[in-house]
Amino acid sequence: MIYVSVLGLVLGSFFNVVALRVPVGKSIINPPSCCGNCGTKLSAVDLIPVVSYLISRGKCRYCGDSLSLLYPAGEALTGLLYLWIILRFGVTSEGMIGLLLVSLTVIVSLSDLKYMRIPNKVLLFFAPLLLLGVLLFPTQPWWEHVLSGLLGGGIILLFALRGGMGMGDVKLFAICGFVLGVPELILAFLIACLLGTVIGGGMMLIGRVSRKQPIPFGPWLMIGTLISYGYGSEIIQGYLSLIL
Repeated sequence: MIYVSVLGLVLGSFFNVVALRVPVGKSIINPPSCCGNCGTKLSAVDLIPVVSYLISRGKCRYCGDSLSLLYPAGEALTGLLYLWIILRFGVTSEGMIGLLLVSLTVIVSLSDLKYMRIPNKVLLFFAPLLLLGVLLFPTQPWWEHVLSGLLGGGIILLFALRGGMGMGDVKLFAICGFVLGVPELILAFLIACLLGTVIGGGMMLIGRVSRKQPIPFGPWLMIGTLISYGYGSEIIQGYLSLIL
């Protein structure tokens, strides 16, 4: 389990690079990691996931400029979610698909929070991997996965056409729908709406965002997807047992 967490931390550092560079058309290889303020190339000591941020107290060791909290947050989140997936599903086909969903979640969430964009290149990388995994290890008939994917994209498209969301959200939730299946997809959407409403409303109340300021919805879609992927059947069965 320690190995899985460490792997998540290391990959989380790479996911930070992908999320912050790909949306603005930058290479994920060149230039090497450097301080965004002074441009100094970072050494191995500066690139230890989470630890380097804590040791430097969130500041660049060379110029003292504050570092974004997104860096350690992305690393820690990936490590914790990787551990959760393996504890939940083990090293199984469901576990491997879950790890792909976690990886997509971290990259999309960081990108959407930073730039309000969900890059097509990221979706095009993960989509075939997830589709292949689901087709090789289906949990229901293939046509139900296809139907759920169309439903997921269609639901968000209705909001996108009214200006509430972007096409990146449409494509993202179509991929999630293909993985989840119809009942879990609906649950994921409801969870995403609840989280978006509660947290977005709370941020408005405390003055962190204005009433007309757009709020990224990709992170909530992915959180809803992960919860539904991990516990969807139990949540749905528990709800049905209360009303039937």
